[in-house]
Amino acid sequence: MKIHKEGFQTIIISTIIAAAIILLTVLLIMPAYPLIGWITVMAILGLLIFRIPARDYPAGDEIIVAPCDGTVVVIEEVEADEYFKDKRLQLSIFMSPLNVHVNRNPVGGEVMYSQYHKGKYLVAWHPKSSTENERHSVVYKSGEKELLVKQIAGALAKRIVNYLKPGDKVKQAEEMGFIKFGSRVDLLLPIGTKVEVKMNQKVKGGVSVLAKW
Repeated sequence: MKIHKEGFQTIIISTIIAAAIILLTVLLIMPAYPLIGWITVMAILGLLIFRIPARDYPAGDEIIVAPCDGTVVVIEEVEADEYFKDKRLQLSIFMSPLNVHVNRNPVGGEVMYSQYHKGKYLVAWHPKSSTENERHSVVYKSGEKELLVKQIAGALAKRIVNYLKPGDKVKQAEEMGFIKFGSRVDLLLPIGTKVEVKMNQKVKGGVSVLAKW
């Protein structure tokens, strides 16, 4: 396991702050309130969001893999509000602050569209977070089919990183970006796509097969 490049600066700053807090806790608070010491340690463990675990990634033109770690929170038909003009199947994954926050390409192919949008910072599970929050949308074309992926900021996640631009040729499960802290990723799939996951199911980025087309 290694640390993601997007986390180095945050980890250095957080470690300095955490070290100061731990020192003050040990000297001034720990003797009377040992529980606070444990809470401080658990907070530092939150830095694990920047880890990149070693994994074996499946591959296949017919499968769509999870773009991130998290929990499936939405599976429903919606009217597309960006790029597409028709109905789409929305599949959303909520990422908690402790999930791995690397985002990966759900399919291989060509990047047709890549657009950042300023917005609000509603909690990631809010129904309007998909259309009103800060977000970055990417459309992939795999064969003759297209899907859209939205990286959505949450109440804590206020930095979205995306590495893709139109015309890029990408491989399935390679890194496409990163979101810091709790957030959400939406996929807009063609109607008729066969979903392979259920509501509240835990998935792993680049590993779990979300759907087949």
